[in-house]
Amino acid sequence: MDHRYRLYPFQISVALTLAFLLAGYFFPLALFPAAICAALVVLGLYDQGQKKHSLMRNYPIWGRMRYVIEGLGPALRQYIVEDNREGAPYNRDIRSLVYQRAKNIEAKKAFGTELDVYCPTHNWMGHSMAPCDVANDLPRVTIGGPDCQQPYSASLLNISAMSFGSLSANAIRALNTGAEKGNFYHTTGEGGISRYHKEPGGALCWQIGSGYFGCRTGEGKFSPDLFALNSRLEQVKMIEIKLSQGAKPGHGGILPAAKITAEIAETRHIPMGVDCISPAYHSAFSTPVELLEFVGKLRELSAGKPIGFKFCLGQPWEFLAICKAMISTGIKPDFIVVDGAEGGTGAAPLEFANRLGFPLREGLTFVHNALIGTGLREHIKLGASGKIATAANMAGALAFGADFCLAARAFMFGLGCIQAQECHTNACPVGVATQDKQLQKGLVVADKAERVYNFHRNSLRVLNEITAAIGLEHPEMLQPHDVFQRTGVVGIQTYAELYTRLENGELLNGTEHPIYARYWLMAQAESFKPAY
Repeated sequence: MDHRYRLYPFQISVALTLAFLLAGYFFPLALFPAAICAALVVLGLYDQGQKKHSLMRNYPIWGRMRYVIEGLGPALRQYIVEDNREGAPYNRDIRSLVYQRAKNIEAKKAFGTELDVYCPTHNWMGHSMAPCDVANDLPRVTIGGPDCQQPYSASLLNISAMSFGSLSANAIRALNTGAEKGNFYHTTGEGGISRYHKEPGGALCWQIGSGYFGCRTGEGKFSPDLFALNSRLEQVKMIEIKLSQGAKPGHGGILPAAKITAEIAETRHIPMGVDCISPAYHSAFSTPVELLEFVGKLRELSAGKPIGFKFCLGQPWEFLAICKAMISTGIKPDFIVVDGAEGGTGAAPLEFANRLGFPLREGLTFVHNALIGTGLREHIKLGASGKIATAANMAGALAFGADFCLAARAFMFGLGCIQAQECHTNACPVGVATQDKQLQKGLVVADKAERVYNFHRNSLRVLNEITAAIGLEHPEMLQPHDVFQRTGVVGIQTYAELYTRLENGELLNGTEHPIYARYWLMAQAESFKPAY
């Protein structure tokens, strides 16, 4: 932009204001455009006088166009510039697929794939010349180890953690109503069990984070009495201890006092008018042994319901330390949810979202191997979370060792999310991630609950079809050798060849794998710190 023209919009506004005022003497209707031009003159004077934005100070009125275009940029790219395979975190093809399944529309595509099947990173599943009959029943898995007194039969696809406060009341209602109709579970998020979770009656997995919301003392410590009271609700089927999440592992949070409504205070058992702190770590335990003792304590307080934990793999030896603690204490969780670094969140520092934590594929493989190598795998069910949106995503996670899957953003699409990425602003345009009462009205619970139900049912139906096409009778039979990966221009390997698979008890008997052997020596049950 030539700096000689920087004052032109302001000067033109002044000239037009005077011209319309003069014309208004003869034609009163000219006073309306005069008022508009006068407003631009005032804006130009303000821009030149303010000291915060150099661009607007040097280019009054004109410079504001930059911020307008910047604000419209994401929407323009999403709807005009991007093709079907571009866009992040979810491209248009994936969003359209979820929308169609949620609306009970057959998700078909004409004329063939748009993927470059010769791309060095392309992967696919191998089908069989003798496919099986497609199962009619939606697959389920029983979660509950030998010490669990109330095992739960879970769907292979469930709703991952999203708290009330992050999501609106209507969004929580719709998710739980869909879960109740489809007989799958709804993870509460660390924000606790709200009235909107309870209202529809759908199965809940109560997530306990470092803030212990819903089971905390006035000082923010864990309250056994409050936990026992809420965990024994019939609606609560499982309890999940949140150690970390993929999008911001190792990061706590603050809910400012100004954002704490009466409903949020009621749900979290926190006072009004005081900042609500979620520490980056738990105060109820600090070592692997103490974590397992906490698992045992929660199992006892909940009258034997399935207890597990969720985490994103960071330092591999720390999970092996937990495995050693399971062996030394004899206490094992009923399930473990592995979250990938590609997982979502309402808000996170960019560096945490982009550069911390293992992606799901590698994290899940390591955890699966660690449990097999220590002889613990048969007692513990594994959940996979992190950008699960399609039946193919589920099939891949199950092939890597998961027993069930969880999705958050995919179910948000089912609620009508348009990926506006305004979750942290309280201005979600479709009423999903906002506490604004007016915006929430746009989300009609009955309609969106049906879409949540449809997405779940149709996704599992397609998973059954994929499983049958591979020649297997049940998704639990999927293995790494069923998935192929290009490793260059001409190279092809299965995931079984690309990723290490330990034998049962191999870590206990002395593995020859150099990486696992080193991490095993570094791990100690008494501390998360490495032994050397």
